[in-house]
Amino acid sequence: MRLAAVKPHKRQLLIHLDGVEDINDAKKWIGAAVCVAEGDLPPLADNEYYYYQVVGMDVFDTKGARIGTIARLWPTPGGDLYVVEDGEKEYLIPVVKEIIAKIDFDAGRVIVDPPEGLLEL
Repeated sequence: MRLAAVKPHKRQLLIHLDGVEDINDAKKWIGAAVCVAEGDLPPLADNEYYYYQVVGMDVFDTKGARIGTIARLWPTPGGDLYVVEDGEKEYLIPVVKEIIAKIDFDAGRVIVDPPEGLLEL
């Protein structure tokens, strides 16, 4: 399908697809994934990245202990969270400069400095 228009709405984008002209046409697309060729993505500024680029990265604390793997990002009104999974455990790590010490795309790892108690929640 072809993207006809996009506009920001809160922390999301509202899109209009060619051929989808009313709510009844749109209902069948609820929950569908939108994919864009990587070469068609707009360039990023320094220190920016797309969410998909960190999914699958291993997460370590500043002492070198492995915490888990980023399974997905969860945008919330208070800020984005990395959802980090390690077997049956799941950690929610706020994506803020005070906690994210380094994102190493070459090594495929994220280094975090979690405040005391964050990983016990």
